[in-house]
Amino acid sequence: MVRSARSDEGVGTYRGVGVNQVRDHLALALDVGGMHDALPLAKRLVPWFGIAKVGHELFAEAGPEVFDRLHDMGFRVFADLKLYDIPTTIERATRVHARNGVDFINFPAVGGVEMLGAAVAGAAQGARDANRLPPVTLAVTVLTSEANTAAFAERLDFARDSGVDGVVCAAAEAGLARAAGLAPFVTGVRLAGDDANDQARVSTPQAALAAGAEWLVIGRAVTAASDPEAAAARVSESAQSGLAAG
Repeated sequence: MVRSARSDEGVGTYRGVGVNQVRDHLALALDVGGMHDALPLAKRLVPWFGIAKVGHELFAEAGPEVFDRLHDMGFRVFADLKLYDIPTTIERATRVHARNGVDFINFPAVGGVEMLGAAVAGAAQGARDANRLPPVTLAVTVLTSEANTAAFAERLDFARDSGVDGVVCAAAEAGLARAAGLAPFVTGVRLAGDDANDQARVSTPQAALAAGAEWLVIGRAVTAASDPEAAAARVSESAQSGLAAG
């Protein structure tokens, strides 16, 4: 077997507080263009981040080669592609991404139980094809740019009933996700005093992890900072406090 996103203790169970362990909980959002921009930044920030998030822009520029390049740097890879289609198409697409070695992959929960279940099946099959452990499958509940969370409960039910491993949600919903047996991957994370930008529901790393988040996505708080390394160190310190409190 090769690389897996899961710790030896299973999804959602390992919450260390040392600096190296904090890296396992932090995902760097590489929403910065193509590989010529993303890879040098990733190399600078790998001491603080154990996961690299590849979104639509970077994947459109670089394709699946970027997964290998980031793995070679020591990152686990989160394919933040929000795959959404009929169940058969989702199963086939997820199978390919799992073969390509992604460690996390997500799907809009609004697609329903059948679509999400097809994603889980595709992830398992692709991993078997490549002799890998399957990626962590995540259902996206309500985007943190949306203030209205009325749909959260239904989407959480879809996620729970489909067999996915976790959900993408805001810090305020992390406890509900854990109660449903799902590992929360929290977005909308900002350092205290930072601009919320286009996010409607934000949290600090400390507060998000104390609330039950398993992983955090960190983007502009670090990538747009005048000193990204210093900002990353602040994120790590805040995360350590949150893990100790959680």
